Amino acid sequence: MKYLMILNDAPYGSERSYNGLRLARTLLKTGEAEVKMFLVGDAAACAKRGQKVPQGYYNIGDMLGMVVRNGGEVGVCGSCLDARGIVVEEMIEGMSRSTMDQLTAWTQWADKVIVF
Repeated sequence: MKYLMILNDAPYGSERSYNGLRLARTLLKTGEAEVKMFLVGDAAACAKRGQKVPQGYYNIGDMLGMVVRNGGEVGVCGSCLDARGIVVEEMIEGMSRSTMDQLTAWTQWADKVIVF
């Protein structure tokens, strides 16, 4: 099955992006799912490299890296990156600057769209 997951929330402050990433990783581990994630709005900050969190606290950047290493694709809204002053060189390896056109194509590709 093909899943598109759209994250809207900042990496920290709520657990919506965290929970979306947990689901994405678990789906990929089944070996029966294809996952694409699109980060829009405040979720664009999830893709920023070098996140430092207290010991024992989840790291959204590491979780995104795990999604990519397990075969998932991650696109980040380019306009949302620009609005937050994040440039491509500051993004986690495997993240791609993306567009609404790509989000549209991914939505048409997906069997299910899940929004966090």
